[in-house]
Amino acid sequence: MEHLSLENPVFSAYVIAASLMVLKVMGQGWMTVHRMLKVGGGWASPEDLRKGLINKNPEPFQLDTNDYVDRSRRMHRNDLENVPAFWAAGLLFVLADPALILAQVLLYGFVAARLAHFIAYATEQSHEIRATFYTVGSAIVIYMAVHTLWSALG
Repeated sequence: MEHLSLENPVFSAYVIAASLMVLKVMGQGWMTVHRMLKVGGGWASPEDLRKGLINKNPEPFQLDTNDYVDRSRRMHRNDLENVPAFWAAGLLFVLADPALILAQVLLYGFVAARLAHFIAYATEQSHEIRATFYTVGSAIVIYMAVHTLWSALG
């Protein structure tokens, strides 16, 4: 358990990177809400058309797909498909006791790749650009998992 201490610089790097990813995932949800409120639409469920404090004048079009809202929703879904694997692989990677510089490059590299993916998606860049940043992040997670597996088997 000595690896899971903030006195361990590898674990500290993981805590920083994992915390940034928590903020990213949660922030993306809030970005979606902000966009829904801004356009008064892009609601996801039929019950969202009930009159309330926020939706004072429900209209059926509010359930229509709104790309401005849906883009944020897709970014959130993409985070939820990728970041949990990072949390798990990163924590296991810490237990494998990697070199600090390797851990920092991989952990912060994943954060940077996800930030670049977010910017590319938010600015409507091509799939190839988004896929490049996805690939970097995915390769990092795969490397950490293989490194950990190799350490555990060795």
